[in-house]
Amino acid sequence: MSDATLLGLQIRRARPSDRIIVAEFNRRLALESESKRLDAAVLEAGVASALADPDRLCYWLAELGEPAEVLGQAAISREWSDWRNGWIWWLQSVFVVESHRGRGVFGALFRQIRDEARGRRDVIGLRLYVEDSNEPAVRTYRALGMQPGRYPLYQELWHGRFLRE
Repeated sequence: MSDATLLGLQIRRARPSDRIIVAEFNRRLALESESKRLDAAVLEAGVASALADPDRLCYWLAELGEPAEVLGQAAISREWSDWRNGWIWWLQSVFVVESHRGRGVFGALFRQIRDEARGRRDVIGLRLYVEDSNEPAVRTYRALGMQPGRYPLYQELWHGRFLRE
C-alpha cells in the first residue's frame, strides 16, 4: 500500500482546469520562501503554458476527500544529461498547504514522482533546489533519501521583468 493511500491522499497529474490552484500555490510559495510578489498575469500565463504542455513542466497534485481538496503540489522539469545519456528530473514548485505540512503530503508526492521516474529507463535521477536557510525543507529532503549535490548554483535572471519587489 502506498503512502498516499495510507494518508487517504490521491496523487494525480494536474490538468489545465487546475490552473487557478496551481497559480495560487506558486504565488504563496514565492511569497513564503523568497518574499517575492509575482506578477499575477505572468504567473497565470506561465502556469497555463505548463499545464497545456506537460513536456515543458509537469505538475502533480495531492488531494484529500470528496469533494477533493488540493493540499500540495510538486512539478518536474527535465534536463538532458549527455554525460549520462538520460534525463534528470528537477523537482520544483513544491508547496504544501501550511495546515498539512509535516503530515506526509510532500513525501507522498515525492514517492509518486520518484516511482514514476524509476520506472522509466531514460530517467537517471532527481534533483531540486532548496534555500540554504530552509531547514525544514532540507530535513525533509534528507529524510526522503536525497543528498546535497556537488554543484553550487550560478545564474543570470532578469527579475525586474517578472517580479514586483
